[in-house]
Amino acid sequence: MANASEPGGGGGEAAALGLKLATLSLLLCVSLAGNVLFALLIVRERSLHRAPYYLLLDLCLADGLRALACLPAVMLAARRAAAAAGTPPGALGCKLLAFLAALFCFHAAFLLLGVGVTRYLAIAHHRFYAERLAGWPCAAMLVCAAWALALAAAFPPVLDGGGGEDEDAPCALEQRPDGAPGALGFLLLLAVVVGATHLVYLRLLFFIHDRRKMRPARLVPAVSHDWTFHGPGATGQAAANWTAGFGRGPTPPALVGIRPAGPGRGARRLLVLEEFKTEKRLCKMFYAITLLFLLLWGPYVVASYLRVLVRPGAVPQAYLTASVWLTFAQAGINPVVCFLFNRELRDCFRAQFPCCQSPQTTQATLPCDLKGIGL
Repeated sequence: MANASEPGGGGGEAAALGLKLATLSLLLCVSLAGNVLFALLIVRERSLHRAPYYLLLDLCLADGLRALACLPAVMLAARRAAAAAGTPPGALGCKLLAFLAALFCFHAAFLLLGVGVTRYLAIAHHRFYAERLAGWPCAAMLVCAAWALALAAAFPPVLDGGGGEDEDAPCALEQRPDGAPGALGFLLLLAVVVGATHLVYLRLLFFIHDRRKMRPARLVPAVSHDWTFHGPGATGQAAANWTAGFGRGPTPPALVGIRPAGPGRGARRLLVLEEFKTEKRLCKMFYAITLLFLLLWGPYVVASYLRVLVRPGAVPQAYLTASVWLTFAQAGINPVVCFLFNRELRDCFRAQFPCCQSPQTTQATLPCDLKGIGL
């Protein structure tokens, strides 16, 4: 209020406050609208009732809850700081908001690590993944484990947390300014989890690259007496057909002792080309989410390291504010990344919400239920 009497001071501060509140409101609306729309799409579309999308649904719901819990508190803190009036938030309120911020941050980190492991198993060990990990029980166990680990990891910043003078601090991962061991352990754990997630995707990249190497063709004729090709020159297609239940005649010599899959046994097919492309698209989408998590949370983690290891005033206030706001943007960017990197989601979105497309696109788009997985 004192600055309002100064010439030009009140107008500049009012404009800055209005811009900040408008930006926070935009982030809040985008996060809530995108995450709620994505959740409705997964719930309504039966073809998306699979383990990867269940995990993505939990991630988007957590981002929406984080935006709903943290961004209004930051807006109120900004208004209180600009008006220089009102009661400041108490220590309990600051610790509660810091706990929620740390909880949602660690939940996303642990869940992305579990998603990376499941993506590697879906590509490298597809039969094991299809038989053991493709259903909703595995997704539910992974979600519960991520929340439990995040709950265990979020308590140290709250118990050791201290209040900050910045109006953006209520939703930041607050640390003690004296370099407490709990704060350093918190940052190290977050860095280890994010680093391990990227190592899993790097191992998956090497696995795919090794399987794409060109090898010279060896034209060795296959052996066949009754249309059951075997031997060095066999491609394995006849054996695969016989194992899948499509073979006729006696058992091939190479498959003696292996029971063929009958029509009622519900055997899983091998990882064919279209399924492999679908799994690769899911891997690209989840890695884009993981990479954005690193890029948006990385500046704040670096600033926290400097504040803990060097001194609290070692980080410029402008850099600290920008890094905190980048973490706010992470709460609403995941649905955008999902729709950009996943064609199946776009097709299902057009089928479920035909009002969002032109009549020409509506006539040319098939229902998502009839298109199949990855088509």
